[in-house]
Amino acid sequence: MHPQLFFQIARHSGTAASIIGTTRLNARTSLSPRAHPIHLVIAALTLLACNVLAASEPIRPGELWLDNRAQHVQAHGGGIIKERDTYFWFGEDRSKDNDRSKRHVACYSSTDLVHWTFRNQVLRLADPENFGPRWLLERPKVFYNKMTKKFVMYMHIDGPANAGDAGNAYVLARVGVATCDTVDGDYTYIRSFRPLGKESRDIGQFIDDDGSAYLIFECRPTKGFYIAKLSADYLDVEKEVSFIRSPLEGGALVHHDGLYYVIGSLMTGWKANPNQYATALKLEGPWSEFKDIAPPETNTYGSQSTLMLQVVGSKQTTVIFMGDIWKPYSQWDSRYLWMPLEIGGGKLRLPEPREWSLDVYTGEALIAR
Repeated sequence: MHPQLFFQIARHSGTAASIIGTTRLNARTSLSPRAHPIHLVIAALTLLACNVLAASEPIRPGELWLDNRAQHVQAHGGGIIKERDTYFWFGEDRSKDNDRSKRHVACYSSTDLVHWTFRNQVLRLADPENFGPRWLLERPKVFYNKMTKKFVMYMHIDGPANAGDAGNAYVLARVGVATCDTVDGDYTYIRSFRPLGKESRDIGQFIDDDGSAYLIFECRPTKGFYIAKLSADYLDVEKEVSFIRSPLEGGALVHHDGLYYVIGSLMTGWKANPNQYATALKLEGPWSEFKDIAPPETNTYGSQSTLMLQVVGSKQTTVIFMGDIWKPYSQWDSRYLWMPLEIGGGKLRLPEPREWSLDVYTGEALIAR
């Protein structure tokens, strides 16, 4: 029996290992003195494989997510890119012991999207443009540019209008850009700007099936958000592709079964709200009306969208909703809500959070009952 089949059965039953092992032994080998030694070896390996796979850890939304150092993953407002068979998760590092004069972005790696290895604090940035002590860095997203062979990080940069102002810290409304030669190296800050000359706050990332890279950014004066194509070197925003006139932030986008789905959250600051989705046949639109992704009274189960991650496997494709459960007064303890979406035919639904397992090779997800 192929090991992958063992994995599928093991995920469906806590006693799968013993069931499979007993079936294998009774049907093919029978533990008698005359059993062929190779059958005994196969049976032993079968039991070992089943025990290991059945014990694989699930994803537990809202709980502490420990990395290889047994520390809570610090990748808030984050994004993920995949290089070969490895996923790299970037996000705001809000560690309690960080140098408060700097802003930090952390990078983690995983081959299964469950177990994460800390790679580096890829950005430890002191005030780069005299923004003042209250400047902000949020929602970092990384792209890989095949032409320049550079990794390019976009981030939301904000702060008061003047460095010494004590008022609103969300006035600058810019994006920042940093680059690196390696995915988990030390990124070098390049500059900040307003994409297409417009205010930009929450940002999202999207890479289409043809490899084209897009930035999603929310703009308060226009009461909506933009999907904009990046320049050939990814260091600038080249052109507007779509403007969606709906006052939403936390934009996330995926192309699934011939339709584009976009998710955004209402503008309620740190407080969770009902996230909504719309669909379109083309990025340019027209876009459908927005609908709730979960019962509105749940406020998206306390989370806010940051990315939709599509895992394409040998058997099926799973789209994961990646959300942040913010804790504004203890940001280092903010949690993550990841769940496989029910998506297709123009409909999208976020199930009630429960622990669940994922096989990144087959693309199959299983939610615990």
